[in-house]
Amino acid sequence: MSYNNPNRQRKPVFSSLETEQNHSSISQKMPTKTITLSRIKNLLLILSLLLILYLVFYRPSIDNPPIPDSRAAATVSSSSTTRRRHLLFAVASSSGSWPRRHSYVRLWYTPDNSTRAIAFLDRAARADPTLPPIVISADTSRFPYTFPKGLRSAIRVARLVKEAVERVGETAGVRWFVFGDDDTVYFVDNLVKTLSKYDHDRWYYVGSNSESYEQNVKHSFDMAFGGGGFAISYSLARVLARVLDSCLVRYAHLYGSDSRVFSCLVELGVGLTQEPGFHQLDMRGDMFGMLTAHPLSPLVSLHHVDAMDPIFPNMNRTQALEHLFKAVNFDPTRILQQTVCYDHSNQLTISVAWGYAIQVYEGNQLLPDLLSLQRTFMPWMRGSNANTHFMFNMREYSRDSCKRPAVFFLESVSTDKSGIQSNYVKHAVGNCKRANAVKILEKISVFSQKLELDVEEMKSPRRQCCEISPFFNESMVIKVRRCAVGELISMHF
Repeated sequence: MSYNNPNRQRKPVFSSLETEQNHSSISQKMPTKTITLSRIKNLLLILSLLLILYLVFYRPSIDNPPIPDSRAAATVSSSSTTRRRHLLFAVASSSGSWPRRHSYVRLWYTPDNSTRAIAFLDRAARADPTLPPIVISADTSRFPYTFPKGLRSAIRVARLVKEAVERVGETAGVRWFVFGDDDTVYFVDNLVKTLSKYDHDRWYYVGSNSESYEQNVKHSFDMAFGGGGFAISYSLARVLARVLDSCLVRYAHLYGSDSRVFSCLVELGVGLTQEPGFHQLDMRGDMFGMLTAHPLSPLVSLHHVDAMDPIFPNMNRTQALEHLFKAVNFDPTRILQQTVCYDHSNQLTISVAWGYAIQVYEGNQLLPDLLSLQRTFMPWMRGSNANTHFMFNMREYSRDSCKRPAVFFLESVSTDKSGIQSNYVKHAVGNCKRANAVKILEKISVFSQKLELDVEEMKSPRRQCCEISPFFNESMVIKVRRCAVGELISMHF
């Protein structure tokens, strides 16, 4: 078939003369083109090749179908403030430990949908409306586990990442997935503020390593230890969920669940974003030294609470934590924040761990010395050969109670229009000889405003200052406030 064939009969449009002239002119200007059979075959071959390339490189994977994004109906602007409802906690537990530890979960979980959590167990347990809903973990028997004398449950716990992400109904509006154990106590408002520093639409893996040097050597200095909890942004979690099963096969030789998750994230090219408010607490016994010298970062979590002594005297472990949460509920950001005051007239140094305890030292104690942790705790590993190296500065805690500072523990917290008042009472140990100013002191009241930090202040925190009023009726009054520009926290002579 050819175009512009001079023998073809055409219907005249104008006059026949004009038609012939125009036709002759066009024929002279345009060469005749003919589509041959070989051209058609070549065109079909090119189309076939393009189709094959599309099917090979652009066809959606059948083995890894895209995870449906249930957030489409509940999309929240990335620029809006991150709140409690944007976090989903996946709690790793078991039918054996859940009855013993769910009281810890009840401390931080609120069943009114403001705190969203799921408890993953190996077998069914009795439901409780005051606790997170229980989900039975999927069977993981097909995955290998070769760590000598380890627990296969590490695979089930690691796979919580995939199972939590794929629970489409519960993940609407989620920005962050938080993973931890049933003996981990969270301070949810502080975690929300901490994660608000980061863009959940980018890939973030947020947590902290162990306090124990030996545990970090054994596992990794770059890994978020799972007991202390770690957070994964929604955008990263969706991708991690798709590839996690293949990682579980490759890392059968590892001990714990957190090592498996970490290894898979490393393969995705993601590193840990360190936040010191997460506490693995690979220590045992008396946590006083750690709790009274907390870093400036907000307190986010406490793990291994079963292994710690009650943090308040004359209470059991759960009662003591409930007592701490009385202060947490008034001012979560300020909890355990250390403020140091100097009383020049009485030559006293007062260290306030807000909401927990106050220590009164005789004489001038330099601030850098008070920021190191008193060694009140024992290493995680038991035995005479247990190493005692930790990841922070420490100072000795005298065995002689009379050589220690006087300690005042939290008694009560209240609030009114003027601010928050927390009261602390002396905890007398032994019949010690003290300076008169310390000896007569029985109660300390601390006045403060609720600590509200914006994202920029969270990125560059500053310790607050305080003022001491003159003694009155065996009591001391301390006012905590922001430091002035250029103000030093030191004894003035």
